[in-house]
Amino acid sequence: MHGSDAKSARSKRFMEKEGRAEAFKQVKKHGIDAIVALGGDGTFRGAVEFNKEHEIPFVGLPCTIDNDLYGTDYTIGYDTAINTAMEAIDKIRDTADAHDRLFIIEVMGRDAGYIALHSGIATGAEHILIPERKTDIEELVASLQEKERRKKLVNMVVVAEGDEFGGANEVAKVVKERLPFMDTRVCILGHIQRGGSPTCLDRLIASRMGYAAVESLLEGRHNVMVGILNNRMHYTLLERAVKSKQKISEEWIKIVKILAS
Repeated sequence: MHGSDAKSARSKRFMEKEGRAEAFKQVKKHGIDAIVALGGDGTFRGAVEFNKEHEIPFVGLPCTIDNDLYGTDYTIGYDTAINTAMEAIDKIRDTADAHDRLFIIEVMGRDAGYIALHSGIATGAEHILIPERKTDIEELVASLQEKERRKKLVNMVVVAEGDEFGGANEVAKVVKERLPFMDTRVCILGHIQRGGSPTCLDRLIASRMGYAAVESLLEGRHNVMVGILNNRMHYTLLERAVKSKQKISEEWIKIVKILAS
């Protein structure tokens, strides 16, 4: 059962040793001898700590819309989130086209820019700002000026919320100061990216990973995160999964620059 269905959330008590001891009592009370943990690095850090103290076997399933966990090409929820973002940005693009406006669109991604990167490329955004790359605001302003000179009708900037400038509102503030003649609007997509009906891909990888998690426990393989790399099941030690981060390929960065030119 997913945390949203179980109405569960992070517990501050679990962060203390006494809270974890109480959790262990509940685990034993209900006859639970292994746990499949669904979540991101926070969930897996808790699983690692809990296992050290109480030796309960864990297998982790990567469930985060950020797609930033090491050891898997896909995290459960990511495809749904980027499709939701893409559909919303497509609608915004229609308005931008009709009214000759610059839209600065903020998507989720406090520490990782995958949603901004892939939804931005898919919707033809002229600029994509992500936490993994230093934002050159002068380059952005110069590029927008050049596009205005060329009478480019549609301008969209997709910004991850964790961008160093502080998100869409802060970027828009600079743009409005430097380019007051541009009709600039901000749109923050917010938590709509975290809900909705899962895509087919998310349903398939969740089923595949869930099956692999149970098989892994039955085979005696535990304290690992189940992932998919190059379409093959892959198992990463939970401690490695929380210490490493999925890095954005330089190829994607080059694609952004080429498509935006």
